[in-house]
Amino acid sequence: MALTDRYKTATGAGTLAALVLVLVFGGPWYADWARDETDPDTAGGWFLRLLAWPAWRFDSDDTIQNVIAADLKAILVVVLTWVFLYLLPGSQLARARGTLSQFLAGWSAYVFAGAFAALFATLIGSNPSLLGAFQAAGSGAAYGFFVGWIIGLATLGGWRGRH
Repeated sequence: MALTDRYKTATGAGTLAALVLVLVFGGPWYADWARDETDPDTAGGWFLRLLAWPAWRFDSDDTIQNVIAADLKAILVVVLTWVFLYLLPGSQLARARGTLSQFLAGWSAYVFAGAFAALFATLIGSNPSLLGAFQAAGSGAAYGFFVGWIIGLATLGGWRGRH
């Protein structure tokens, strides 16, 4: 019962949606399909490729440090989504159940989570640079902006703590 109660909150619902997005669309099977079968010069192909941005993988020809950084990025997207969903709206949205503000709080939490996950993961990868970290954070924020509406929808209707 406690497990199901957790996902009735906006924070739990948004975090669960982020976990599903990262597990399904960040998986090696989907990422390979999107890279091989979609056209990056169309809006649909670009979006399908963007969904695979927090890609995680088990093996690669890349260095172990870069594989760990990519996997950490995927994990951090989910963890930081929870953190920002918990911290951003706080008690001010406790009475704003199902409103536009709750939707935007969920969406913005995913933008921040994507940006910070990319920033941190880039800094632990091989050959880290501040410029590379800033560019990666921009890519993470773009991912959060274009995909975060899904998190925003997931947070609608969830309650924010005790009233």
